[in-house]
Amino acid sequence: MTKKPILWITRTAVFTALLVSLQFVSAPMGSHYLTGSLVNLTLAVSVMICGLATGLTVAAMSPVFAWLAGLGSPFAQLIPFIALGNMSLVVVWKIMGGLGGRHKAFYFLAPFAAAIVKFAALYTGIVLIAVPYILELNSNQAAAISLTFSYPQIITASIGGIAALTVISPIKKAIKPRGG
Repeated sequence: MTKKPILWITRTAVFTALLVSLQFVSAPMGSHYLTGSLVNLTLAVSVMICGLATGLTVAAMSPVFAWLAGLGSPFAQLIPFIALGNMSLVVVWKIMGGLGGRHKAFYFLAPFAAAIVKFAALYTGIVLIAVPYILELNSNQAAAISLTFSYPQIITASIGGIAALTVISPIKKAIKPRGG
């Protein structure tokens, strides 16, 4: 096996472990805003440091591990929708961040564009499809789940994205191979 697949597996595993660890540490604090921001920060950094395959893998695995650990939504039926929301954020970050090499404005708009796309994916999938047609919830539960997957998603994805902007460049410099 060459170094590249081993490096990809290692980096993907590290980002997945980091994301799950951050969820474990922050979830008991009771703030969805803190946990969500940390998740979105990790997703953005994973795709911008390691590439689309790593970002998508971490995005897809995040809700699975969160559910298995009893963090986040207790409804397994929401895992695919949350994964798609996370993956949409990662794809937008990759596109906008990549364009940022040519036009810095795209790079700085990435957190907000990704937040809006993630919100739209989660709102459509969970609020408009899963809550009324898949989950069997009472009205209080439906309202709580719908609120969780609505506007707070824009806030947490934006906060995580802004935080990502501050750490991506230093991390890239720190892991850049040295000549010699």
